[in-house]
Amino acid sequence: MQPLIDALIFIVDDDASVREALAWLLRSRRLVSEQYASAEDFEQRLAEGPLADQPHCLLLDVRMPGTSGLVLFDRLAERGLLEVLPVIFLTGHADVPTAVDAVKRGAFDFCEKPFSDNALVDRIEHALGASLRAVEAQRGRRLLTRRVAELTEREREVMRRVVEGLPNKLIADQLSISVRTVEVHRARVFEKMEVKSAVELANLLRDI
Repeated sequence: MQPLIDALIFIVDDDASVREALAWLLRSRRLVSEQYASAEDFEQRLAEGPLADQPHCLLLDVRMPGTSGLVLFDRLAERGLLEVLPVIFLTGHADVPTAVDAVKRGAFDFCEKPFSDNALVDRIEHALGASLRAVEAQRGRRLLTRRVAELTEREREVMRRVVEGLPNKLIADQLSISVRTVEVHRARVFEKMEVKSAVELANLLRDI
C-alpha cells in the first residue's frame, strides 16, 4: 500500500522516547504525526475544532497517568469518531487481553511493545485506508444533503413519491397538478441529484 501523504497520525503516549521513536519512524515513511503526552492533551486538541477532512489514525498507549487510553477510547467511541479516527493501541504484554477486548469493541488493532516497525506501519496504513473510506463516505453524505436542501418543496414532494415507485399519473393526482408538471419536476430532481433513474435515486437516498 502506498503511503497517504495527506494523512495525519496522532501519537498519544506518556513516554517521550516512545513518542519520538514513533514520530521518526513515521517521518521515514513520509507520514506526518502529532505528539501528545496525555489523553487530556489530546482531548484538548479535539476540543479546538473538528478533525480536518483527511485520513487520520490514533496510536494510543493503554496505560497512562491520569486518563487512561481505554477511557479515551471509550470517549471517542461515544462521539462516533472511531470510523474516521481508527485507534491502534500500543500495549505491553500484560495489557494484551485488554487490547484484544478493545478491538472487539471497535478499536482498529493493537501492537505489542516492543513492536516491529514494518508490522506497525502496515497496520497504520491499513487504518488510514479505512479512515479515508469513512471520510469520503461522510463527504458524500454532506454533498447529498446539500443537494436535497437545494430542491424546492414541490420537488421534494415529487421526489418522495418517485422513490416510492409511484407513476407520474398517480403523483399528479395526489398533488393536484398536471402530469406534465410532474414530468418537469421529476426531470429537475434527477438533474439536481445527478441521477438518471428512479432506482438510482432511491439507492442514493439510502445513504442519508
